[in-house]
Amino acid sequence: MNKVNDELYQIQQFHGHLGPYVVIGYMMGKLANEYLGSDPFSKSVVVCTGLAPPLSCLIDGIQISSGCTLGKGNITVQPDGIPKACFTNKNGKRIEISLKPNIKHEIDTTVTERNAESYSKQLFKKSNQDLFDMS
Repeated sequence: MNKVNDELYQIQQFHGHLGPYVVIGYMMGKLANEYLGSDPFSKSVVVCTGLAPPLSCLIDGIQISSGCTLGKGNITVQPDGIPKACFTNKNGKRIEISLKPNIKHEIDTTVTERNAESYSKQLFKKSNQDLFDMS
């Protein structure tokens, strides 16, 4: 397997299936690691999805890639119903990552049970600039 297939397999094994929001969360966590470092004990995240699937699947993706987990207590979920995560490290450095509205609209209007896996694989190949607004 190549690196991409390994990562997609890891996401699928943890989450139970491969869907767009778990892939988006995974990519958000990787981006946060690039900006804040990969030590999961030195950062925390507030995820604004709420707990209702499919949007809440983003949480699993963030846990896999960032290492911030419910068990460590360094992930908090707010009930806002939006695909956004705010990561902060112990030094106060922070990055807010939001899914671009056009990508959310595309997911919500085109993804079905039949095409979710193939669509998610296509999402995984997109650049951070194509998917996210960051501040």
